[in-house]
Amino acid sequence: MHRITPGHARPLFGTAATQRIERLCATPLPAHTLMQRAGLAVAHLARALAPHARTVWIACGPGNNGGDGLEAAIHLHRHGLQVVVTCLGTPERAPEDARQAWQRARAAGVPFSDGAPAQLGPNDLCIDALLGLGLAPGDRRAAPDPQSPLLSVLRQLRRSAAPLLAVDLPSGLQADTGQYAPGFAADTPPDAVAPAARHTLSLLTLKPGLFTGAGRDAAGTVWFDDLACDPGGEPASAWLAGPPPAAARPHASHKGSYGDVAVVGGEGLQARGMGMSGAALLAGRAALHSGAGRVLLAPLDAGRLELDPQQPELMLRHFGVLPLEHLTVVCGCGGGEAVRAVLAPVLARAPRLVLDADALNAVAADTALQEALGARAQRGQSTVLTPHPLEAARLLGQETAEVQAHRLAAAQRLAERFACAVVLKGSGTVVAAPGRAPHINPTGNARLATAGTGDVLAGMVGAGLAGGASAPQAAVAAVFAHGLAADQWPAEQALTASRLAVHGMGFE
Repeated sequence: MHRITPGHARPLFGTAATQRIERLCATPLPAHTLMQRAGLAVAHLARALAPHARTVWIACGPGNNGGDGLEAAIHLHRHGLQVVVTCLGTPERAPEDARQAWQRARAAGVPFSDGAPAQLGPNDLCIDALLGLGLAPGDRRAAPDPQSPLLSVLRQLRRSAAPLLAVDLPSGLQADTGQYAPGFAADTPPDAVAPAARHTLSLLTLKPGLFTGAGRDAAGTVWFDDLACDPGGEPASAWLAGPPPAAARPHASHKGSYGDVAVVGGEGLQARGMGMSGAALLAGRAALHSGAGRVLLAPLDAGRLELDPQQPELMLRHFGVLPLEHLTVVCGCGGGEAVRAVLAPVLARAPRLVLDADALNAVAADTALQEALGARAQRGQSTVLTPHPLEAARLLGQETAEVQAHRLAAAQRLAERFACAVVLKGSGTVVAAPGRAPHINPTGNARLATAGTGDVLAGMVGAGLAGGASAPQAAVAAVFAHGLAADQWPAEQALTASRLAVHGMGFE
């Protein structure tokens, strides 16, 4: 068993893949073996998380997740802890493994109760073994009655002052999407929830939903135990991204070795009274500090900007003189309405391209630009799209809620439709590309929720493309470094996009 940190890439398996792996692993083993291993793993982690607990409350559902909780209760009870089990459902209706666990718990003298113990404190522990993987992907069953015993117990678990350990998945969270099934989302705002720590022990496989959408907040710290099982030849449903390999710069290199990035964007104040030149400046600075050999800045403001005094290395150019065929272009950052006029030549001529922000909105509104974008791959041109959920929804002709309901699928649809790499930003940013499993980024936090950080990311991706990385490689590496910078940011210092830009990929 180990804690999941952003140390290296890990395979993720969705519901169907996990079920196949479970059948494969269980077939040669004696009956009930996997459930007993799961219960022992839960008990070991429970003791490590709450070594001074007076009481451990285990809420068990009617299925096999509840059986895992019952097996854990047996071990904790035998170690002398005060264990209280609330069991929903009846053993007569439970699956065979769960029924056996219920009988074993009764025989071991584990105490059962209809509700939570009184006065659970911060040194105690709650264990959520209600549902786990028990919700099918995209489950559209009617939301349970808010007063149902299941939701009543789940609210007590979430509101307890004791830390909460979820078995396999937080109850109601869907393994494949990272979104709650109808009726299961937390019913109170985050600042009203007891500030107790949350943990999740993922069993047998790591699930994509733990790392994207609502998953990161729901799961808290993620732990993993493979129950001594190998996934065999089952392909990963997705990957949890790891840090990019270290790349030493040869001494005998020069600025031309790392490519030229041109940033096209930044509609000026004179155009519509909404100046956005700063977005292009941020992207340019980020590209420079992420290792690009040269960065050319082509602001869409009739040439009013002649020098960035804070970053004089940026070389100002009129768009019309850019040798697009020889450049990596980052287009759209703060582009406003003006970016529409330059998109056709950029799409046709740039061999490596990052499209962000207003460039994406322009493509979404113009079928000719969509066709031009899709044709780039046929000419061997590399492209990375970096939409946030609303921009992705516009490109797909959907609502934002539909994109967020299954972030991995939405990113993959975009990648297949336009034959390019896609960075779907948000909690657990998804990087998708045609014909390969998507990557979920494990780094980053809410401090990135501030203006300009997306422009910085676009510049970082552009630097990676210019340096010779493939579109998926550049995207995965930039997203990881972007989030890691936020994770390592000094707590006492505000994170602003301008400061993030000069952090870059760590070359400073």
